[in-house]
Amino acid sequence: MSPNFFEVVAECPHTRARAGLLHTPHGVVETPVFMPVGTQGTVKGLTQRDLAEELGVTILLANTYHLYLRPGHELIRKLGGLHSFMSWPNAILTDSGGYQVFSLSALRTIDDHGVVFQSHLDGSRHTFTPESTVDVQLALGSDILMVLDECPEYPVSHESARQSMHRTVRWARQANEHYRRRREDTAAGQALFPIVQGSMFPDLRRECARALVDLDADGYAIGGLSVGEPRPLSLETVEATEDILPRARPRYAMGVGMPAELAEYAARGVDMMDCVLPTRNARNGCLFTSGGRVLIKNAQYKDDQQPVDARCSCYTCSRYSRAYLRHLFLAGEILYAVLATRHNLRRYLDIMREIRHAIVSGTLPEYLRCVRSASLDAG
Repeated sequence: MSPNFFEVVAECPHTRARAGLLHTPHGVVETPVFMPVGTQGTVKGLTQRDLAEELGVTILLANTYHLYLRPGHELIRKLGGLHSFMSWPNAILTDSGGYQVFSLSALRTIDDHGVVFQSHLDGSRHTFTPESTVDVQLALGSDILMVLDECPEYPVSHESARQSMHRTVRWARQANEHYRRRREDTAAGQALFPIVQGSMFPDLRRECARALVDLDADGYAIGGLSVGEPRPLSLETVEATEDILPRARPRYAMGVGMPAELAEYAARGVDMMDCVLPTRNARNGCLFTSGGRVLIKNAQYKDDQQPVDARCSCYTCSRYSRAYLRHLFLAGEILYAVLATRHNLRRYLDIMREIRHAIVSGTLPEYLRCVRSASLDAG
C-alpha cells in the first residue's frame, strides 16, 4: 500500500474528528464516509448509476461470505473481478465474511485454524481460514480487504471474550503475513485492515488494539459493534481504543449506526462506517428525515401531499408525496423499495457531507450540539 493511502486534510481541535482522503485504485474517497452495503454485489433496489451519479457514492461494501457461496470468487475473478462483474467504477471494501459465519452458530465449528461452516443455501461444508479469506478477496479484486476475525455474541463472559480476542489477533497476524507474501500478485494499491475485537470489555479492546498496531497495517477496523449491546456502550467501546490506533491510518467502525450516531462516531476519530439500517429500514417502511423518522404505513399519511422531507432535494422527495409512498408500501409495490432506499441513502450521505463540512470549517462542536438537541427533542 502506498504511504499516501490516507491523507488527513483537517482536524477538529475540540474532538478526535478529522476529515481525510482515501486514495484507492478506483478513486479518491472523502472521509468521514458512510459505505452503503451491497452484500451480494448490489445495493438492493438501486442501480450502479443511481449510486454513483445521483447519490455520489464513492465506496460501497460487498460481502465475501455471500459472494464466495454464490456465484463464487473464481467465477468473479474469471469475469474480470468484482468491479467489472457488477459494473461499478468506484472503490469497494469487502468484509471477510467472519460476521456472517459466526452468526450461523448452529452451522459452524471454530478452532485455531479457522472455521468450518455449512452453507445456508444448500448445506454444503466449507472452511474459512485467515489465509483463504485473503485469497478470496484478492480474487474479488476489492480495494480494501478485511482479515478474518471472531465476532463474539453479546453478552459474553470476560474469559470467553479474551480467548476469542487472542484468536482474532493470531488470525490477523497469519492473514497479514499471507497478504504480504502475495503482494506481488495483487493489484497495486489494495489495502488490508485487521479488526479490533474484545466484546464490550475496555481492557480486552485495548490489548487487542496494541497487538494489531504492531502489524503496521494500512488501516484498522473496530468490529463486534451493534451485536445487541446498549447503544451508548458501542460509543464507549470505540473510545477505548482511539488513543492506541495510529492517527495516520484510517479507522473503520463496522456496522454503525443510526443517523444521530454518525457524528458521534466521527467525533471519536472514526473515518469509515457502514450499516444496513438505511436500506433495510427503507424496505420495511421506515424513512429517515431531517425531522426524525417517518413510519410510512401510519394512517396519518394516507392523504398527506407533502414530500417525505421538505428539506431534502432527492429524487424521491422532489417528485412523490407521503400518500403515494404509503400506497406503494401497503400495495407491496417494488417501486416503493426503490424510492425509499434512494431517500434513506441520500439522508445518510447528506449527514456525512454535513459532518465533513463541519470538521473542515471548524464548526463540529456546534453541529454536535444541534444533533444532540434534535435527538433529545425527538426522544
